[in-house]
Parts: sequence; structure tokens; C-alpha cells
Amino acid sequence: MSKSKIIDCDVHPYPKHIDEIRSYLKNPWKDRYKGSSRGLFDNPVHGNRQDAIPPNGGGPATDPDFLREQLINAYDEAHAILLPRAFCNLLPDPDFATAVAAAYNDWLADTWLGKYNGDGVFKGSITIAHQDPLAAAKEIERWAGHPHFVQVMTDSGARAPFGQRQYNPIYEACNKHNLPLAIHPGTDGMGINVQASPGYPTHYIEWHTSISLAFQSHLISFLTEGVFEKFPQFRVVLVEGGVSWLPALLWRLNAEYKALRSEVPWVTKRPSEYVRDHVRITSQPLERPDDDKQLLQILEMMDAEHILMFASDYPHWDFDSPKFAFPKLPEQLRQRIYYENAKQFYRL
Repeated sequence: MSKSKIIDCDVHPYPKHIDEIRSYLKNPWKDRYKGSSRGLFDNPVHGNRQDAIPPNGGGPATDPDFLREQLINAYDEAHAILLPRAFCNLLPDPDFATAVAAAYNDWLADTWLGKYNGDGVFKGSITIAHQDPLAAAKEIERWAGHPHFVQVMTDSGARAPFGQRQYNPIYEACNKHNLPLAIHPGTDGMGINVQASPGYPTHYIEWHTSISLAFQSHLISFLTEGVFEKFPQFRVVLVEGGVSWLPALLWRLNAEYKALRSEVPWVTKRPSEYVRDHVRITSQPLERPDDDKQLLQILEMMDAEHILMFASDYPHWDFDSPKFAFPKLPEQLRQRIYYENAKQFYRL
């Protein structure tokens, strides 16, 4: 694949040390900050690729030169969309959470989007703490004019489905500045957040397999609460939440909409039409059936040509190589998934 034909929509950079983040915090938060971690339901084996550790030391994805060598140059990627993992959405104190989100944004702007980014390959995400939607909207306003921030991001872990009106200040700011909102898993059932399943899973494998449950709930909420009618320019990208569940969910929601549209009169068209216009989904983790023909059928059913965007999830343990993530695809579909959809969505 040639350069300019791959945009990687899920790459996770990390600070070399928590002091990098702490340096952007003021007290009392500076003394209180002890680093960010998911904590509950951590991978019991290896959370990251073991070969992603830089040769000069440090954690995976902390060395921009090594990341370039192992990812950008190895696969000729035109852009990497960076999603830092602040895990601020699990904190019960909204002021502390907002301060941590702001520190991560300052750090990302100065490093990966600044001195590490002379060629503009790296594009970033504005981290927000959705515990305080008004403060989150102010944080979006603070960075909206930056040339390399291309989206807003939050964890899927929450106390309520994202279509509900308390979150509207976030969507109003995204709508105003034409910035998509990326939703990424990581804090479901942790801190103040509700677990998406009926209760708490016993094992990481159970939690990780069930990641898509929160995404389905949030998407249904967006669609039935009329968020895309209230904010016509607002767009959402579902990152690392699975892929194959989408067709069946939309079939069911379209069918229920026929009978129940009087309950949601603000929804003026079929839910699947809003998805085509406002929602994108990333490919990792991509469910791979034993028969590649079945995967191609799923891609057709979900309208992958228009809504699916490639993601590697570097440097995590379930990284998808651009060379092996998909079976052989028709050329037009390959171009759309690997490059064109993201180029249009992020206006790159």
C-alpha cells in the first residue's frame, strides 16, 4: 500500500512518565495526581505488544521515533489519529477530572502534535471529562482552532446514555466547531460509571468481549433522543467497540421505529439514515469469522464502504496490522476503508 492511502484511526500515545502530565497540573490536582489507569479489568497477560517497547527504554508508544519506525514507516501511513488514555471519566470529582483532561490536552499539543510532528502526520483528540458537560464544552472551545486536533474524545463509561440532554453542551460545542466526538472503551463499570452489562463480569475476557454493549446503548440513545436533529453538524465515531453488531442493531431499530415513531416525533427518518450521515465506526477489533466470505457479507450489510474506517489500535495486544486486518477486498472498498472515509470524515 502506498503512502497517502492509509489513515490509522486509533493510535494510543503515552507520556514517558506521569511527571509529564503532572507538570501541566496546578495544585491541589498536581499533588493528588498519581497517574491514570483503568484499574479494574486490566488485561491479565499483556496489555500491549511486547515488541512495542522502545529499544532505549520506556513504555510502549512513549517514543515517537520508535512509533514512527514500527507503525508509520512500516505501513506507509499518511496519518495517525491519536487517542491518549487519560481515564479521567471514572473520577468522581468533576473538577479533578476536568483538570486531568486539560493537562493531557496541553501535553499532547506540546509533544505529539508539536515538537514530534514536523510533517503533520499526527492528528489528535481533545480529551474531555463528560462528568461536567459545561466544563467539557469550554475545553473544546480552548482547542477548537488548533490545526492538528481533529476530534473530541471521551470514554464509553458513563452514568447515563449519551443521547440524554445533560450532555448537550458537549454536542453544541462539537457542532459549532465541526469536530466529531470519538467514543472509546475503557471505563465502563469503573469509578462513577455504570457497567454496560447487567452486572460486573468475572474476568477480563468477559469484560472485553462485552465492550460493544455500551456502544450499542449510546448509539441507540443518540438516534432516539434526536441528537442529530438538534445538532445537524454533529458527528460521532465509535472507536474500538466492535463492528459486526451494527447491521442487526439497525435492522431492529428501523423495524421498531416503524411502529413506535409517535414516541419520538423528533426522529424524522429511519435510524440507519442518520448513521450513514453522522456516524463512523473503526475496524479494530474486527470480528473475523472462519470463512472470509462471511466477513465480506457483514461489511456489505453494514455499508462499510461509507462508514467503516481502518484502525490498528497500536500498541495494544490485539493490534491489527494494516496488511492482515482484512481478507482481500475489492479495490474500491479497500480504498474507502483504509483512506477515503477517514479523509472525508476528518477533512484531512
